[in-house]
This record gives sequence, C-alpha cells and structure tokens, in this order.
Amino acid sequence: MPDLSLLLPMAALLLVIGAFAGVLAGLLGVGGGIVLVPAFFYAFTALGYASDQLMQICLATSLATIIVTSLRSVHSHNRKGAVEWDILKTWAPGIAVGAVIGVLVASGLRSTVLQAIFGGLGLVIGAYLGLGRANWRLAQAMPTGLRRAIFSPVLGFLSVLMGIGGGSFGVPLMTLHGRPIHNAVATAAGFGVLIAVPSVLGFLLVTIAPDARPPFTIGAVNLPAFALVVAMTMFTTPYGVKIAHAMDPKPLKRVFAVFLTLVALNMLRKALLG
Repeated sequence: MPDLSLLLPMAALLLVIGAFAGVLAGLLGVGGGIVLVPAFFYAFTALGYASDQLMQICLATSLATIIVTSLRSVHSHNRKGAVEWDILKTWAPGIAVGAVIGVLVASGLRSTVLQAIFGGLGLVIGAYLGLGRANWRLAQAMPTGLRRAIFSPVLGFLSVLMGIGGGSFGVPLMTLHGRPIHNAVATAAGFGVLIAVPSVLGFLLVTIAPDARPPFTIGAVNLPAFALVVAMTMFTTPYGVKIAHAMDPKPLKRVFAVFLTLVALNMLRKALLG
C-alpha cells in the first residue's frame, strides 16, 4: 500500500481532474476521458504501478466514469430537447459491437502501444478541435445502411482504445453530416453510454497481474479513482451543459485543442521512451 502522504495529494488531484472532466463532458462534448486517461496514467505511475498493463487500467477506469458522466449529460441535455433518440437507437448495435471488439484488442496490447494509439488519435482530435470549421460538411444527413454499419463499430472501437466516450468522434461525425452542434453534443453523450457499458463489463473480466494493479482494482477498473472522479462529475457535468447552451464554446475549444495536443505529444514521447 502506498504511503498516505502520497495518496492524499493524489486523491485531491483526482477530485480536481474529475471536476474539470465533468465540465468538459457537458460543455464541449469531447468526453472527460480525454483528460482522465492521461491523468490516471500520471497518478498510477507516481504511486509506483507503472507496468505493461497500466494503460488497460487507465482506459477501463476512465470508461467506468463515463457511464455516470454520460448518463448525467444525456439527462441534462434531454431536458432541453437536444438528444436525437432516433440516431441513438439506430447506431446503438454497431457502437456496442465495436466497443466489445475494442476491449478484446486493448486487453492484449502492451501499455506503450496503447499510449502511442492514444497519442496519435489525440493529435487528430486536437487538430480537428483547433482547425475545424462549423461549415465543413461531408453530407447533409447522418449515414445509413452500409455506411452506418461501418462507421458505428469503428466509432465504438476507437473510443475504447482511447478510453473515451462518444463525443470526441461522435460530435465531429454528426456536425460533418449536418446536425446542429448542440444536438451533436447531446446525442454523442448517449454514444458514450453505448460505448462505456459493454466495454466496462468486458474490462471487469480482464486479468491484471496482482503486483501491477493499484489497491481495490476489479479486473482493470480501479474503484477508488472511479469513485473520486464520479463524485465530482456528478456535480460539474450539468454546469458544462448550461454553459454550452448559453454561449459559443468555440474559443474554449481552441484553448482545449492546444492542451490536448500537448497531452497527446507527451503520451507519444512516453511511448517512444518506454
């Protein structure tokens, strides 16, 4: 068991990060996992649990928090009539299948490989947040038929490999297909639930070496980190939703894009050095 003098500052740090992640989930629709995965990686490494399976713990714990955060976000957005339930229902099977495949793949990869994947995809998301334009369009309607059958599992699969909800990929996908940004953020929160529930169930069955897992870890999900973060996101996510409906989040997206790019580059650096 790590020393209490180290555990208490880490607990305080996770509370602050949880508050920040909750606001982001409601405000930008990018999902708190973008912040939580590198934060968990830092915290667990500082506590002495760096291993080839550390990223699985970070991904799984992040996704566990996203179940709560996304449900809270969907509820708040639905009260404003912004959730497009028809899209959620038709995309649900493919997203869930992709999430399960993501768990199967992630559980067999080394931590450094998952770090590199997170870093690479994080750069793509950061570039879109920073450089994307509201008038960019691939089509005027959401994909259906074969295109939906391809896009939906890919969305679930990539999200699990990063330990994030549906916002980081779902919001750009929906806005590029003609959906208003507020509807995209609201509906992508529902994608997060569809991704997180089956993936967490899968990660609970993943075997982590006893000396590689922090205390109170079931499968790959660390319960104390989950509880601390959820305690904050339950309060802060609705505030993010209120801000999203009251202002233009574009300036904040630009700032966050820079932050995410730096985090992604640091993950890639650690992967190369590891």
